[in-house]
Formats: sequence, structure tokens, C-alpha cells
Amino acid sequence: MSFDGAFTHAMVGELSRQLVGGRVSKINQPYNNEVILTIRANRKSRPLLLSANPTFARIQITDIPYVNPATPTNFTMMMRKYLSGAILTGISQAANDRVVYLDFTSRNELGDQVALRLIIEIMARHSNVILIDFASSTILDTIKHVGSDQNRYRTLLPGGHYINPPAQDLTDPFAAGASDAVKALVRDYPNEDVLAQQLRHTYQGLGQDTALGLAKALHQAGEPIDNFTAFFKRFDQPAPVLVTNDKGKTGFNAFPYGQEHVTSKSFDSLSAMLDFYYQDRAERDRVQQQGSTLIHVVRNELKKNRTKLKKLQATLKSADDADEYRVKGELLTTYLTKVTRGMTSITLPNFYNDEKPLKVTLSNQISPSQNAQKYFKKYNKLKASVRYVNEQMAKTDAEIDYLENISSQIELAAPKDLADIKAELQQGGYLRDHEHNQRSGKKKRRQVSKPEVFAASDGTKIEVGKNNLQNEKLTLHSAAKTDIWLHVKNMPGSHVIIHDADPSDQTLVEAATIAAYYSKARQSSSVPVDYVQVKKIRKPNGAKPGYVIYEGQKTLFVTPTREFVDKLSTK
Repeated sequence: MSFDGAFTHAMVGELSRQLVGGRVSKINQPYNNEVILTIRANRKSRPLLLSANPTFARIQITDIPYVNPATPTNFTMMMRKYLSGAILTGISQAANDRVVYLDFTSRNELGDQVALRLIIEIMARHSNVILIDFASSTILDTIKHVGSDQNRYRTLLPGGHYINPPAQDLTDPFAAGASDAVKALVRDYPNEDVLAQQLRHTYQGLGQDTALGLAKALHQAGEPIDNFTAFFKRFDQPAPVLVTNDKGKTGFNAFPYGQEHVTSKSFDSLSAMLDFYYQDRAERDRVQQQGSTLIHVVRNELKKNRTKLKKLQATLKSADDADEYRVKGELLTTYLTKVTRGMTSITLPNFYNDEKPLKVTLSNQISPSQNAQKYFKKYNKLKASVRYVNEQMAKTDAEIDYLENISSQIELAAPKDLADIKAELQQGGYLRDHEHNQRSGKKKRRQVSKPEVFAASDGTKIEVGKNNLQNEKLTLHSAAKTDIWLHVKNMPGSHVIIHDADPSDQTLVEAATIAAYYSKARQSSSVPVDYVQVKKIRKPNGAKPGYVIYEGQKTLFVTPTREFVDKLSTK
């Protein structure tokens, strides 16, 4: 199911029950198109996410942690100016459309009470969050400014007049009398798929899955009108569920209806379900946005080093021909009397290959002796280059491994992990560091963020480094020498520490599963994970951050799943 009008109706009901009457205590904008209002209601603070992300637009309460930018955006400052301390008086929906109104009362600079409306329009790439003065419909600010060059019908700019999105000539299925047309539709369109399409052309806010679910419900025993009414009543008492079909595609529903699926997972609330559904999808998108510079730098460095490696391999291959140059030089020296100046080539018997004739190319600008010396020089140059080329290839291979490891860490990172990866790239000279003391020219010493913490079934503490700086600090500085260190075998991944010298077999399996999950093998099965005591780990001199070597390890094979790892999280 998509975040259609019917799902929006269910979400509005859930949010109204939890938030209406609450006070806005915090306003943050951790990501470009997303704002979070922390609302204190019924003695509990709940972070309300309003996302105008083009792909993942939605409104929900979220428990996923976020990191705020160092400097708040203009939109954040405007929201704080008007909504800090405001009371949420109501949440409503525009006629089963994907438009939600959050109404607030607040006090202006003069102490007078004012009515404000915060609107979220969930419309794919046209999604937006808009704050207006309710009395005059004047736009105070928007998370995305839309000028006349982008939309002639409807501009969304501060100071402008708010105009509702274009209305569709469709019926609100939750309105009184909405079921009147159903009987005729069921009679005229007995095929469920065709009926679903007609329902979408008749009723406002029905996504494809909702329309198909309704079509199946209307074809069940009983009166179509009764079935219609019963179907939409379920949105007022949702039973959130994720369903996965036989093709592996997962979707979310306000309640289970009519779809064929292989597996399903129930949740206590719509918001909890969306957190689970969007966590990886939205996190990847946020990382792509916030880490775009890092991704670009790493890709460019990888491309440069892979090109360098190909050139080195070509040079090494050409060195394989060095002996041929030596042979030609020796043949010319042996048969020097047969060579005369001005010749461009000569065929000589090759005493290294049963006297088989060998053609030798000559320069007609130099003497026969100089031609021989030219071949010897080429031979010596190529032989001398082999050692250097091998050294450079080893360094380039190591650089590629390191950059591929960084690339994997960015893929697996949460937005809060990007700061450490950025700092590492700055320390390595891949990225310029602008955060330094302008007077002294000294760089600020930056604290490495803390690793993720998990608890095994028996309560043993397990820590996970999410990037190289965390890995190095965790393994080489924080962990005790008798602790157990784990890492996926021969693949980029996190360092995992079991803070116990003699963990149980169950704890070892749980920690190995975490190590496999936080690695490039996250989607694989039967993943090999090495484990060994920390005292057997060492970092070679001059090695990159996070790179260690070890010996005496044992190996476990595990299959990671997000559900298993989430159960062990202490967040």
C-alpha cells in the first residue's frame, strides 16, 4: 500500500488520539526536506516527523534517532519563531486527499493569541510543508519554495496567499452517502481488477492496493453498501501490518485486506510500522543526500586508483618482454659484422632457440653497435622497473581495498555516522578540512562518536564500530585485551567487541550475527565471521585507520537478519 488518502485518514486518527492538546517543545530540521516537531502530550514527548521527501513523503511519530545540523536552517528558525510553545488544537485531512492540516494556537510578540496552520502535502516530488497564518491564509514559510517559474497555478513563497492544491471531482469515501454508487459499480464491473480501476476514478484518495482490496471486499457475500461501509470503518480502527508477496516485495497496510502474501508482520501502531518499513529505505536516501560529497570523493579516488592499477599492470606485462630485448641485443653484438648502418631490420639466427631466425628491428639513424646498446638499455630499464611497479601495485591494491571499505561504510552508515567518515577522509588528505582555527591554523581536535551498543540474551555488552575511526578506538583503545573481537571474514565490515573474556556460545553467535549484519554481507546467508581475543589483534605500522591483522582466530557461520539484530539493540 502507498501512503494514499485512505492511509492518511488512518494516520490522522492515530495522531489525533496521541497529540491533540499537546505543546510544541522542540523543532528541528535534521534533513533537507524533513522537519521534526517534538510535542508534549499526555505527559509524554513524541517526535512528529513531517517529511516532504520526494520518494518517502509522509507524516508519522518516529523513534528513529537523528542528528541536527550545527546551524539551523531558515525554515527551522521561522518555525521556532511561530510554533515554539504552541498548542496543537486539531489534526484534520482535506477530503481524503494526501493533505494534512495541523492547527495550532500561539502567542505573538504582543502577547495576542493567534491561529496558525501547518500543512503537509504528501504528493511525491511536489510534497511540501507549509506554515500559514490561519486567519489570512498568508504563507509564513515553506520547506520548499515554489516560484511561478515552477508552477504557474500555485506559487508557494513566504508572504504569498496559500491556495489549496487543485481539487479532483471525486467523492470522499468517508463522507455520508459515499456508498450510494457502489451497487451499480459492482453490477457493471464484475471483474475485480476493472472494478478497482473504476473505484479509483470514483473515490478520492484510493491507491491501487486500497482500490483492489475494496473491490475484493465488495465482491464478498452480503450487500455491497454494507461491505463498503465496513471496509472504510476499519481505517478508524487500524491493525497495521507489513505484507511480503512471493516476489519479495513488501508493502504496508492500515489493516490486512485481500492481498495474497507469503509473510506478514503486525505492529501496535501505524507510526511504528512506518519506522520499521522506512528505516533502511529512508536512511539510505538521507545518507545519499548528506554524504553526497563523501560519495563523490570516494568514487573519484577509486576510479583514479583503478586506472593507475591498469597502467601498472600494463607496465608489468611489458616487462615480461625484457628478455626479448636482451636476446636481440646479444644477437646484434654477436653478428655485428653482418649489420651495416642504414638498415631498418635484419634477420639473424637465434642461438637461444635452435638457431630459429629472429627478425630484429633497427634504427637507420645510429650505428650497429648503438642499436645493440639501445636494446640492452631497454632491457635494463624494464628489469629495474619491475620491483618499483610491484611496490606501486601493492600500494594501489591496498588503497583500493581501503576506499572500497570506506564506500561500504557509507552504504551501511546512518546519517549520524557520516561525520566520523568525513573526519577520516580529511585526516587522510582526501577531503579538505575547513574546520580549523583561522588564527593559529591548527585543526580542532574532534571527538570520535560512540559505537553502537547491544546486549546479548544473557546481558553481555556488545559494541559495534560503524566506521574506521570508531573501529580503531573501540578495538585498540577501549576494549580489554581479554575481550572477544569479531569481524566478517575477508570483507569490509564493522569491528565488534564482546566485553567478556569467556562468552557463552549463544553470545558468540549473537555477536557474530551483528558483525555479519554490519558488513557488506548483510544480505547474504551463511556468512563467515572470525573471532579472536583482542590481545591477538595488532595494527601494522603506517596502516590506514581501522586496519588490523590477527592470527589464531576461529570462524562461525551465521545468517544476519534485521529483526534479530533489532532485538539485541539497547536503543
